[in-house]
Amino acid sequence: MAFDNLEDNDAETSDTSKGRPADPTVLPDNGRHGAPSSTDSKPVHRNLGGRPADVERPLPNDVKHHPDSKHSNGKNGSLFHRFAAFVESRHPVRLTVAGYASYILIGWVFLQLPISVRNGGASLLDHLFVATSAVSTTGLSPVSTSGTYTYFGQFVVLILMQLGGIGYMSLSSFIILATRRDLSEMQMGISQVCFTLPENFDHKAFLRNVVIFTVVVETIGAFALSILFADAGVDNPLWQGTFHAVSAFCTAGFSLFDTSLEAFRDNVPINLTISLLSTLGALGFIVVTDVVHVIQRKRERMTLTSRIILSAAGIILTVTTVLLYLEEPSMQNLEPGPRLLTAFFQAMTSMTTVGFDTHPMSALGMASVTLLLLVMVVGAGPSGTGGGLKTTTFSAMFGTMRAAIRGRNEVTFWKNSIPPHRVMSAAATVSYYITTLAVAMFVISLLEHIDFEDLLFEVVSALGTVGLSRGITPELSDAGKIVICAVMFMGRLGPLTVGLALFVKNDPAKLFRLRIEESEEDLAL
Repeated sequence: MAFDNLEDNDAETSDTSKGRPADPTVLPDNGRHGAPSSTDSKPVHRNLGGRPADVERPLPNDVKHHPDSKHSNGKNGSLFHRFAAFVESRHPVRLTVAGYASYILIGWVFLQLPISVRNGGASLLDHLFVATSAVSTTGLSPVSTSGTYTYFGQFVVLILMQLGGIGYMSLSSFIILATRRDLSEMQMGISQVCFTLPENFDHKAFLRNVVIFTVVVETIGAFALSILFADAGVDNPLWQGTFHAVSAFCTAGFSLFDTSLEAFRDNVPINLTISLLSTLGALGFIVVTDVVHVIQRKRERMTLTSRIILSAAGIILTVTTVLLYLEEPSMQNLEPGPRLLTAFFQAMTSMTTVGFDTHPMSALGMASVTLLLLVMVVGAGPSGTGGGLKTTTFSAMFGTMRAAIRGRNEVTFWKNSIPPHRVMSAAATVSYYITTLAVAMFVISLLEHIDFEDLLFEVVSALGTVGLSRGITPELSDAGKIVICAVMFMGRLGPLTVGLALFVKNDPAKLFRLRIEESEEDLAL
């Protein structure tokens, strides 16, 4: 890996000088598509946005100065074109942050409508909290979803979960691609911020697969859960099945049952169906795409990213299940079968960050609370619906520690070297994550008079977009709820992405190119 610093000169023209977004420079979680052909033996030069670095061409005079052109700076330019030019000149990271914020604000407005709430309703802040939690796919809520909202209000929550789960602009990009049109540079930049992909992935095909796979899995899941809920004697099983299927796949954790899924602790089919939906969403669309390509023999083996995701998920799930089964006191009175199922579900819900529970979190001992805190911090896989640091980020840091202990300069997995810029991004992500967690804990500890371990569990759950709680969410003060809202929002985007949105320049003075050597294999974070 090498970085070649390219100074600005008369031969190069900044992207933003033409009303186009500048390439992302050091995005924390946006691996790119467009890998070179396997027959090319030369190093590939790319900027940190992942697109081939090239020299911009000046716009033709008839386009640059046309009064109706979106690049026009004249007084005759339409208001719409001026606004479009302004939007396109913004950095994709800032547009992504603004996009998710707009989802929250629109959802907040809809949740306040009289048609959305039952008698009594909720406060404006509680509606904002629910909208933020749904878009961030967290699941924390200060109010009962079924008791506060009508079917229309519940449908609004479902739509917010869906939009937050598949990523900002994914649906609109899919519609554009379905009409055989190409994505604009702005749309490509935003989608690259939302989905971190290895270098050898076709980004446009990936977006199509995301939407198709989501619709297929959620439809099958809704059908299966509707039948299972009907067998369990649940009222309105079709709506319950649909809502919980979307909530599970998007790892949102919202439930129409006030005690989550605790009433179905011993129901094996419901537990396994919810677990399968959550795992498919949390492992990430990279793994699904990889598996399909291997089956279709488009690829000889899965990418390094998928292998790390699957290995890490398997280890975390197995170890956490065994430890909860053996040491959690509140589960010891259960029969071996139900105890194993309960331990497995709590391990799964923490690892996938889905946030459902079949065992009250307030009943867990401190050893189990500590264990689940660690699992929630690690989180799910990249480019999926889950949250947390991501298993690949944690693996990159673990590989760095292992390399340091062995006196090696390279981070390797299965004889594949991890590109240095990915290791640097992983370190930056962990640093921002810890800083955000520490600041949030300090502020909320000043505001709330609640046990420290319960506050820590709540903040870690919010930052990892998990949604598990020890029952303190309704007890939070208004200021405390605002803090948790901010933490959930940063958790959905990633603290490093929010930091970039605040400080990254739209018109960087220098661009950097990236060389990925043949001995290296890219790793999505």
